[in-house]
Amino acid sequence: MAVVKAGYWLPDSGIPVSDIDASFFTHFFYAFADLDPQNQVTIPPQDQITLSTFKTTLQRSNPSIKTLLSIGGENTPADYFSSMASDATSRKEFIDSSIEIALKHSFDGLNLDWNFLDTETDDTTNLGLLLKEWRANVKAKATSASQPAELLLTASVYHSPERRAGRARITYPVDSMKENLDWVNVKAYDYYMPYSFQVTSSHAPLYERHGRLCTSSCIQSWIRAGLARDKIVMGLNFYGFAFKLADPARNGLGAPAIGPFTADGKMSYKEIDAFIQKNEAAILYKADLGTNYCHSGSTWICYDDVKAIKTKAKNPRSPSLLAYLTLVLIAFTSS
Repeated sequence: MAVVKAGYWLPDSGIPVSDIDASFFTHFFYAFADLDPQNQVTIPPQDQITLSTFKTTLQRSNPSIKTLLSIGGENTPADYFSSMASDATSRKEFIDSSIEIALKHSFDGLNLDWNFLDTETDDTTNLGLLLKEWRANVKAKATSASQPAELLLTASVYHSPERRAGRARITYPVDSMKENLDWVNVKAYDYYMPYSFQVTSSHAPLYERHGRLCTSSCIQSWIRAGLARDKIVMGLNFYGFAFKLADPARNGLGAPAIGPFTADGKMSYKEIDAFIQKNEAAILYKADLGTNYCHSGSTWICYDDVKAIKTKAKNPRSPSLLAYLTLVLIAFTSS
């Protein structure tokens, strides 16, 4: 497959689709469609018009852009996915519904954003079956005269192929993913947040010291699990997290912190830029970690600026990845 340079757009992002310069991208995701308890993919009534014109609007600046409908995300309860995937009948209901809505609105593909597999269920096996059956149905549909091209199938996944919850652990069905997905979006961010760490940390460092979690190690963990490099799209982000410093005079990485500066500390790139301008904040780039941070007074913010994003996109320790997935269209808003 050719290189993927993808972006996400949300209806509540505050950015009209018509303002997006799609020439920078090969693919664009509409996020998100919902999954309801009856295993149907749904779109809120207020978003129907935007959904129906999403592709044609992007094609004004890039006639060859491919669009995908992303299903799930943070607002869809994980147990909805678990329930749907647990039974052949309910899987078929979901698959039929997803394909129908994608074709109705001229999408080129679908994306499954099932945030967390449950360590106490058969989610691993059931997700593998779902992907296999989804691909089979997409292939069958493509043989009909009404569907000239096979829909792309992708999934957005946790930064690691294995997730632990206490002593329990669950792994992704990598073999089924390799066989049935066109690519996998690895969420390579949100490792260290201010509400769970008492020292300042980058939430998405490319590299780290002393074996700490980082994007490079996460991508390598997926490769070691058997996912081919050319099936991996590395997720990037343009937002950050604000820590409250225990002592403003100690303001480097690893400085003592007393929690998030706001409710959860999350800040959009636009908000971070405004903070820097207003407070004349000191900006630092850590080349050994591939990350940025800034600080002013008792506020310390980790984020990825242009230099960090460029470094990640050209990561020499994980060459030949399919490409990158950017959350830029989410990040430039305060939502």
